[in-house]
Amino acid sequence: MAKRVLIVDDQSDLRKLIRMTLESVNYELHEAEDGVSALEQIPPLWPDLLVLDIMMPGPVDGLALCGIVKQRPEFGRIKVLLLSAKGQRADLDRGRHAGADGYLVKPFSPLELIQTVDRLLA
Repeated sequence: MAKRVLIVDDQSDLRKLIRMTLESVNYELHEAEDGVSALEQIPPLWPDLLVLDIMMPGPVDGLALCGIVKQRPEFGRIKVLLLSAKGQRADLDRGRHAGADGYLVKPFSPLELIQTVDRLLA
C-alpha cells in the first residue's frame, strides 16, 4: 500500500511543484491550503507524512500544526517535514522544538525533497 502524504501550503504553485516531484515515487498524495483544512483532513486520511510550509496565513501556521500533530497521541505515527524560506539556526531550532522530523530550506532541489521524504517514510 502506498504511503500517504499530505502537502500543506497556501501557495498553490508550490503545492503543485511538490506534488509533481513526489508523483515520480509511489506515494498517495493529498493537498491542503492551510493549517485548519489540514487538521480537518488528518483523521479521515491518516497520512504517514505531512509536508508543511511554516509560514501560512490563518490561525494555524506550519509550526503550530506541527506542534498540534506531535502533541496528540492519536497522531503519534505521523511524520512532519517542515519547509521554510528561513534557514537560520533559530528557525531550525523552532522546528525541532515543535517536533519536526525533517526541515528543508527553500529553494530545495527535487532530488533533495524526494530523498528527505523517502528517509522519513522508510
